[in-house]
Amino acid sequence: MADRLTQLQDTVNQQAEHFCNAIGVIQQTSYPSKFANFDRTGSQTPTSNQPQEDYAQLFAQLIARCAKDIDTLIESLPNEDSSIELQNSSLKRLEMENQETALQLEIVVQKGELLLDKIQSALENIAQAQLDMQTHKSSFH
Repeated sequence: MADRLTQLQDTVNQQAEHFCNAIGVIQQTSYPSKFANFDRTGSQTPTSNQPQEDYAQLFAQLIARCAKDIDTLIESLPNEDSSIELQNSSLKRLEMENQETALQLEIVVQKGELLLDKIQSALENIAQAQLDMQTHKSSFH
């Protein structure tokens, strides 16, 4: 879901960029307006010599396409009910995995305790053998 939220945020940011660019182009290519009771001298033509393209159509398409993308992304987000269901199923799955891991841990601990008993027994046998050898040496000298 985080990926969809990131996509949604990126698309909303892109939409804001389209709006800003559209306003910027409108400001650059628009004709000055005449206001009543306001005398203004100056040119009534665009200040740039760029060829006039249909910017309104271009930005309308970009904004409409981006709005559709935003709607699609919003519809793909899980609603509250399914979110709770997803969380519950996820918690149940995690609980089962936790129980399985706990059983595996118990088995490993039991094996470790058996191995520890064998090692302690072997060490006792070695210690006893060393004592017997020292006692046996002492009796011969």
